[in-house]
Amino acid sequence: MGNSQTKIRVLIAKAGLDGHDRGAKVVARALRDAGMEVIYTGLRQTPEMITEAALQEDVQVVGLSILSGAHMTLVPKVIKMLQKQGLTDVKLFLGGIIPDEDKSELTKLGVDGIFGPGTSTQLIIKDIRKACQ
Repeated sequence: MGNSQTKIRVLIAKAGLDGHDRGAKVVARALRDAGMEVIYTGLRQTPEMITEAALQEDVQVVGLSILSGAHMTLVPKVIKMLQKQGLTDVKLFLGGIIPDEDKSELTKLGVDGIFGPGTSTQLIIKDIRKACQ
């Protein structure tokens, strides 16, 4: 990775009413340590707030952390809003407890990667780099 490569800009957002952000903070720190620029929006973000932040911060990647079980509601909303804003090339990653039967549906909708609890941060870094090539 020479200086010719621009830093990958990642927005990490906690969507919905979920009050737990330890995992999101661990991932944000790991991505920073790997040389990415990370914008962390904090807790209880609406799809509107997440999309607005992605637009303002000019990110290549949005990482959504959802532990509340509302992923089948929140993720399609975020995808729709990103598309409406013309952010169709933004990669979308999802972290949280996602049942297997929902994963294929979310992937079809346009989620680029889904990480469950305990996923190694090295794997997350690798997948984000690959998606942004």
